This record gives sequence, C-alpha cells and structure tokens, in this order.
Amino acid sequence: MIGLIGKKLGQTRVYDASGNVIPVTVVQAGPNYVVQTKTVETDGYNAVQLGFGPQKDSRLTKAVTGHLTKAKVPALRRLREFRNFSPEVKPGDIVGVTLFAEGDFVDAIGITKGRGFEGVVKRHHFRGGDATHGAKGWHRRSGAIGQRLFPGTVMRGMKMPGHMGQVQRTVQNLQVVKVLAEDQILLIKGAIPGAAGEYVVIRDAKKRPKAVANK
Repeated sequence: MIGLIGKKLGQTRVYDASGNVIPVTVVQAGPNYVVQTKTVETDGYNAVQLGFGPQKDSRLTKAVTGHLTKAKVPALRRLREFRNFSPEVKPGDIVGVTLFAEGDFVDAIGITKGRGFEGVVKRHHFRGGDATHGAKGWHRRSGAIGQRLFPGTVMRGMKMPGHMGQVQRTVQNLQVVKVLAEDQILLIKGAIPGAAGEYVVIRDAKKRPKAVANK
C-alpha cells in the first residue's frame, strides 16, 4: 500500500489527447516526511508515519516536538500512519507524488464541507408534506417520529434535523490524470471531499474497478 498526505488546492479542467474535457481536483501531496517506521517485531504490525505541512515550533507540544526531532524532520502540521507501506523508507526520508503514476486509481479521504443546521428535506432527502389540500405548516417536516403504544419512545437512529456535513468521507476509484513532480502536484479526475485548503489523504485504491482489475 502507498499513500500521501496532501492539501486540496481547488478544481480545474484539463484536456486529453483527443481534446476531451476532464474535470480534475488539484492536490499538493508533497513533500511528505517519514517520521516513524513500525515493524512486527517492535510494534506488532508494519506501518509508516508520514508528516506534511509546515508548522511553527511554538504551536507544537513538547511531546510532538521531541517526536519530530528524533526523526530529524521539521515541524509538521499533519501526521498520518499508513499500514503495510510498500516502499522501503526510514525516518527522515522524503516521499512525494512520484509514488503515483498517470492512470493509477486512488482513494481520497477528506472532511466534507460544513453545512450547519439543516432540516430533514435537505439532510436526508425527505419528500416533505403536501403543498396544498389543507396542509398547514408541514411542507418540510418529517411527520410523526414516535409510536402510539409500545415502546412509546423515539427509535434509536431516527433521521431528524441536525448538523450536516463536516464528517470524514472516502471517495473511491478516482484516476490520476497527471503527476507534476516538480511542483508536488497531483491532478485527480473528479471531486474530492472538503473545501479548498483542507488536508486530504490520497492512497492507492483498495477496490479496483472490475474493468481494470481484470486486465
């Protein structure tokens, strides 16, 4: 498995050799510093901890500062562990977008945009009530949420109004359109969760498309 921590810079579009428009998301995915390596002998499993994003030393705790100093890497904003990391690396090494190649399929993990407090029509795609025929005040409500007799309470997990967005989501099987090694930029086809400037994780796809897996 391979993966990188990156920052979503925004969206744009590019053209392929046939002149077709391809919508892409621009992700800066490097440089990533190797902060720690774990092995079965020492930790019980194989993993690599990567760090990304410059940070002021004054904003780090002493524990994190000591952890980064031991690896001889600068102050970093984000740390992420990747299990069964394929390339052979050691603390202090730098990895980047060259781990991926054009045509690779990846999964993008990010935090969705926060939408604030939303009703059931927007949040859960409820139909809503009738607009006419005597309906008064129930146009965008959910209706009854309890029971008449037993147990007489609202069931656990009932879909109701509340905070929408700002949760972790994974979009699978996005194709890498272009790798700009000099700028540490990945152009990934499609949309990635989160607003521009948010941190994301790009890893190789765990569920390859059938058309690709059969080749």
